[in-house]
Amino acid sequence: MKAFASTSRRALAAAAGIALVAALAACGGSDGDDSAAADLDPDADLSKQSIVVSNWADYMPEDVATKFEEATGASMEVTNHATNEEIMAKLTAGSDSGIDVAFVSGQFAQALAAQGLVEPIHDELIPNLKNLAEPATTMAYDKGNEISVPYTWGTTGICYRSDLVKEAPTSWNDLLEPEDAYKGKVTMMATDRWLMLPAQKALGFSANTTDEDEMAQVKDKLVAAKKNLLAYDDTTFYERLISGEAVMVQAWDGWCNYGTTENKDITFTVPEEGSDLWVDTMVVLKTSKNKEAAHAFINYLLEPENGAWAAENILYNVPNQKAMDLLPAELKAQYPPLQVTADELLKGESLTDLGEAATLYSQLVTEITSS
Repeated sequence: MKAFASTSRRALAAAAGIALVAALAACGGSDGDDSAAADLDPDADLSKQSIVVSNWADYMPEDVATKFEEATGASMEVTNHATNEEIMAKLTAGSDSGIDVAFVSGQFAQALAAQGLVEPIHDELIPNLKNLAEPATTMAYDKGNEISVPYTWGTTGICYRSDLVKEAPTSWNDLLEPEDAYKGKVTMMATDRWLMLPAQKALGFSANTTDEDEMAQVKDKLVAAKKNLLAYDDTTFYERLISGEAVMVQAWDGWCNYGTTENKDITFTVPEEGSDLWVDTMVVLKTSKNKEAAHAFINYLLEPENGAWAAENILYNVPNQKAMDLLPAELKAQYPPLQVTADELLKGESLTDLGEAATLYSQLVTEITSS
């Protein structure tokens, strides 16, 4: 199993990226009317095409370019971005980025499409779309996978030391209002959408709410919770669990798995009030000059064995059902979040682009963390 070198990429992405999306919306730009599909040739000679793919480091096999060329004849170069913010800045700079396929989270794909920067997905060039679980075609940010194709997905919950807490947490309030014994031993995430999530769900609100009265209640609850926190932590929370410095943390399911690798008493649960559904996607850029090869690459990654690689090495669920079916039973037994079905994940609320309302979130996060 590979080391978890890519584990910092989601945490760094969220808040700043959302702010960028808001800025894009404020600047106007395309309303999506210029997103008409190109006229692509399904019989194009891919050996005459080359593509550049930008992804998070270690998020696909190291030999992916070689294997893709062997499979299709198209040549490929891989570049890396650290965060959604970084790739969004590059793709929205106003000129051809030279990138053909980019990996971005779902709400960012939605924002790029709103700017007319992505090519509509040509289903006829991606026959392996049939490998996706049906729920993966119903995401709120892109119903029908019209502008993006999902690669990995998961949810957010509470990761905890089962040997250091008397009872397993069941509610977000177990984190927001911990027992006296756990005060100073819990962490929450720092980035906008995920910092808000526990209070939003505990209060019965949407994770995409833009209602100012609701968000004022969310702020009050999070300000009250702050005094009991060990830290806001998006990157090292599972290490705090391993050391015992923390006993309960807000975490993504895949990242909780990283802790479980080191300590079998580290366990993940989704609180009874519900949670989110995040998705990392692949988009084809409108500026791509080799769109047939770009679609062929997405089709290649949707091969079951390639999807299974992602689940086995990144420890995230993948929406590729045939890939999930290939996972060894012992891997699923070791990491229970990998046993979560697509239908169960769909119970989480899909995060969507907030547009200009993202500034409200950023403002409240600043007020909460500085209180």
